[in-house]
Amino acid sequence: MSHAGLPVVDLAPLLDPAPHAAGLAHSVGQLRQACLSHGFFYVVGHGLPASLTSRLEALARAFFAQPDAVKLRWPMSAGGRAWRGYFQAGGELTSGLPDWKEGLYLGSELSPDHPRVRAGTPLHGPNLWPDVPAGLRATTLEYLDAGAAVCAGVLRAVALSLALPADYFEQRYTRDPLLLLRLFNYPSRPPAASAAWGVGEHTDYGLLTLLYQDDVGGLEVRTPDGWVPAPPRPGSFVCNIGDMLDRMTRGLYRSTPHRVRLNTSGRDRISIPLFFDPDFFSTPAPIEGLPAAPDDRATRWDGASVHAFNGTYGDYLLKKVGKVFPALGAQVLG
Repeated sequence: MSHAGLPVVDLAPLLDPAPHAAGLAHSVGQLRQACLSHGFFYVVGHGLPASLTSRLEALARAFFAQPDAVKLRWPMSAGGRAWRGYFQAGGELTSGLPDWKEGLYLGSELSPDHPRVRAGTPLHGPNLWPDVPAGLRATTLEYLDAGAAVCAGVLRAVALSLALPADYFEQRYTRDPLLLLRLFNYPSRPPAASAAWGVGEHTDYGLLTLLYQDDVGGLEVRTPDGWVPAPPRPGSFVCNIGDMLDRMTRGLYRSTPHRVRLNTSGRDRISIPLFFDPDFFSTPAPIEGLPAAPDDRATRWDGASVHAFNGTYGDYLLKKVGKVFPALGAQVLG
């Protein structure tokens, strides 16, 4: 099944604690085909309550509707090595060019006495929680837990689709996953002259992304047949493969470039991606038994091959995020 050119995968049999064999096999087959053909797909039957998503969207919209002076009470510069906080429209770069969106960076809530926080591990720490609107903290943490459970279920299905044990990725990489959540607003006002896209062409860095988008739309995905829209589909999320899953599967499942058009709808657009990534200190390795990865540098959006990378996921991620916020990267990461 497909929708607007992208496949649709029913997760219900995959998340059922006692699934029917035929239904499970069908969903795993759907997922495998989606990963082989696009690396981008809609998920339904995910079990994440619509009421929770609607509540988080409303709170995000209320936060971004405030004056900049209020939102800048929680700037990313105050988030330190945890890399959390608010940035204004045009403050984030893709391929060196500003994206026309504003955002609030969040993630797993770790206390100051957590061992990784005490050690100064980048991208680990407490969030900068705005005190307005009320309820944002509790709703975000509830959503983070629910979304991570969906991602973990998808990743188990990915393992099955590769004829691996269902817990293959969990045992090696996601016992302590790096969870990063973004609240993004694509303003309807005219962009800065240097901004050509809501978000420029890119791939995601980790394993999986689970994306909620409101009804405005604007997401586009690069397929073998060219760029296709990924409009909102009621009751669904968009899920896509990240660079680390591309690396682990030796390019069998590809991390697909995508972008977001400038918002000219006349209404602000809310987008909420959850990035389900390997443990920061894990070393992503190719799965044994798969064919060697092709040299894909000529077709990669950034001209770099994830298959040529060696090191921990943290090494890979820090090189990427330092380009997204260069000044902050130099200040925080050295």
